[in-house]
Amino acid sequence: MALEMSDDEFEQLVEQAIDAIPKAAFAMMDNVIFFIEDEYSPRPGEPKNLEILGQYEGVALTERDLGWSAGALPDQITIFKNPTLRACKTREDVVREIGVTVMHEVAHHFGIDDHRLHALGWS
Repeated sequence: MALEMSDDEFEQLVEQAIDAIPKAAFAMMDNVIFFIEDEYSPRPGEPKNLEILGQYEGVALTERDLGWSAGALPDQITIFKNPTLRACKTREDVVREIGVTVMHEVAHHFGIDDHRLHALGWS
C-alpha cells in the first residue's frame, strides 16, 4: 500500500527541496518553472507502467546558444507525487527522495546527464 500524504504537505516538501538548492546554483538557473503532477503519463513507445519521480523538459544551459532566448518557453521540472509516494515507506523517505529528485532534475538543467548523476549518487 502506498504512503498517503496531502497535496499541501507534498507541495511543502517540494518547496523545501527547492529552497535547499545552493544559492549560487539557484542564481544561475534561467527560465525554469517547477510543477507537481499526480502521475507521469508515458509517451508513445514507453512502457505503460513506467514510473518516474521527476522530469526535466527544456534546453540545458550547456546547449543554449545566443539566439536561444528569443521566444523560448520556460524549462519545466515536474515532480510526480504518486510515484514518489509508492517508492517510499516513510515520510522521511519521501523528504529524502524529493530532495534527490529535485537536485537530479536541476542538474539536467545544468547539462549533467544521468550517467554522471548516477556516478555522483544523485540518481
